[in-house]
Amino acid sequence: MIPIRGYWARRLGGAACVVAIVLVANFFLFRLMPGDPVTTVLDPRFSPQAKAELEALYGLDRPLAVQFFIYLRRTATFDFGLSFATQRPVLDEILSRLPNTLALLVPAYLLSVVLGTVLGVLAARRRGRVEEKAVLAAGAMSFSFPSFFVQMVLLLLFAYVIPVFPLRGSLSIPPPQGAWPLLADRVWHLALPVGSLVLLGFGGWALTVRNLVVKVMGEDFMVLARAKGIGQNRLFWGHAFRAVLPPLVTLFLLSLPGVVSGAVLTETVFSLHGVGRFLLDSVLGQDYPAAGAAFYLLTLITVASNLAADFLVQYIDPRIRTDRGTSW
Repeated sequence: MIPIRGYWARRLGGAACVVAIVLVANFFLFRLMPGDPVTTVLDPRFSPQAKAELEALYGLDRPLAVQFFIYLRRTATFDFGLSFATQRPVLDEILSRLPNTLALLVPAYLLSVVLGTVLGVLAARRRGRVEEKAVLAAGAMSFSFPSFFVQMVLLLLFAYVIPVFPLRGSLSIPPPQGAWPLLADRVWHLALPVGSLVLLGFGGWALTVRNLVVKVMGEDFMVLARAKGIGQNRLFWGHAFRAVLPPLVTLFLLSLPGVVSGAVLTETVFSLHGVGRFLLDSVLGQDYPAAGAAFYLLTLITVASNLAADFLVQYIDPRIRTDRGTSW
């Protein structure tokens, strides 16, 4: 049995180790890749002296150990330096793209969770009926195809063959005047990317919720509750759904990093000016500061999601709730 304080000390220590490993990997992995980041921003007609001055500007002429300690100091203060490609601070580049990424991912993820949960509950309550078969078929199909393939097909059908939505971008050029026309234009541009993510994401939630609810409905405590004459609605929402809530909360939080990393493909297919596209361009262009910053922030999101899931489950599931001074 592990005391509460000892448990959280181990969890925080493990999280710190994960962040440290990612920091080291971020630094050395990109520098071990073939190629030279200076060549991506250097005109072939430049002289060797110009190349040396460019390397000095980015600190690439210093010993690797010196570069590493400078990298650690800057990363600890979220000062990621200048992007090789844009010559702007990396943090400014990420913050300028963050609203577009949030506008894409937040509604898509919430709609996927809500739609998947509703359909999963419907399938569990209609076992053996046509509703369950339809949910199972739709859920299996929703994640059976590669995401980029589905998104490209949707883009071809609804932006080219039937031009209902725009082909690219998150805003018209020139943008419309006025707050409401501007908002409507953003919604119009994001409708197809968000819809594609919902189409790809709801199935996994629906099948997971359905399976969890079906399993809980067969537990002994549910049989006892039925024997006591508890009504069906109270039996389901007060007992079954409450029992599956902890794993759903855990799944919700642990899926966040995957959703963020999934923005890379979506923003690339739909040509959105977001953090995911910035990450892809940084890796392909060997933009060390930008790529390292993106992976570091993604690591922080992953670690924070894991810790938040552990923390919240204590208050949702009475079976693992503990008071100070007791043990896990």
